[in-house]
Amino acid sequence: MVIISRIPHTFNTRKHAVLTYRNTKCSVEFICRKYHCSKASLMRWNKKYDGTDVSLLDKSHRPHSKHPNSHTDEEITKIKNLVKRNPNIGLNELFTKLRIEIGYSRHYTSLYRVLKRLGFYKSINKPKKRYTPKPYNTPQRIGEKWQMDVKYIPKHCYCNSVPHDDKYYQYTVIDEATRERFIYPYKEQSSYSSVDFAKRAIAYFGYIPDCIQTDNGFEFTHFKDTKAIHPFDVYLNSLGIEHKLIKPRTPRHNGKVERSHRNDNERFYRFLKFYSYDDLLQQMKRYLYRSNRILTSVLNWMSPIQKREQLLKESKFNYTKG
Repeated sequence: MVIISRIPHTFNTRKHAVLTYRNTKCSVEFICRKYHCSKASLMRWNKKYDGTDVSLLDKSHRPHSKHPNSHTDEEITKIKNLVKRNPNIGLNELFTKLRIEIGYSRHYTSLYRVLKRLGFYKSINKPKKRYTPKPYNTPQRIGEKWQMDVKYIPKHCYCNSVPHDDKYYQYTVIDEATRERFIYPYKEQSSYSSVDFAKRAIAYFGYIPDCIQTDNGFEFTHFKDTKAIHPFDVYLNSLGIEHKLIKPRTPRHNGKVERSHRNDNERFYRFLKFYSYDDLLQQMKRYLYRSNRILTSVLNWMSPIQKREQLLKESKFNYTKG
């Protein structure tokens, strides 16, 4: 099933969709599903794209010919002359003069649109509106949806005993209803680490979630169109867990786990110094215990642990031990 986005497609989405269609052997269905576009849109972008960025930009939708009922050249000339002779004339007065002198029969708002198009009513440049988040129904039931993501551990946290060529990654999962998290460090970002982390997360929370939402990273899904099933999907399918992928290059769709990573930078990695992987693991465990007990305004000044206890009291919940 192809999912079509209701949000206008950005230039980057169009360009990457066309390049994926031209340079890979991916099917049209796979590309449309990945970039949340229709087949007709993909074919139209591919036909327009000539290698330049300008070719994918939206063009004017103005008709090539005049509408039969549009203002005549004589009416336009008369309007210009009246405004030129009376630069301070108001719209009502101008409309009255036109009706008396030339029998102007257009609507009042039509005259305003013509004046605005001719440049007599210059619009004030307004500041660009910031992105307004779309309404989102946050799950109210424990385990209804988890958000999962991976974050690089900053190298300024390495001590001299840790080789700077080594890389460490923090896997994070957050329950949307309670904001309770589980984090664990890994030495590699791979499908093996993703599967192992999912097992550890289920064991930590004590239940199997209905859905896990991730980005389109190679550790969670295949980049190319292939019949092979990703190891992460194989494991989730074996437990009956739905794997939901967000729109490419749209991290705000995984906003809760992304925001928690920002908190980690401010509360943990800003002061962290570790000497080895085992030292990092122990410090991360202590930080996880502390972070799940911090009061947050979004939970009405409750901690994730308190929110979890509250939801458990209000509803019947059957634990499934991992």
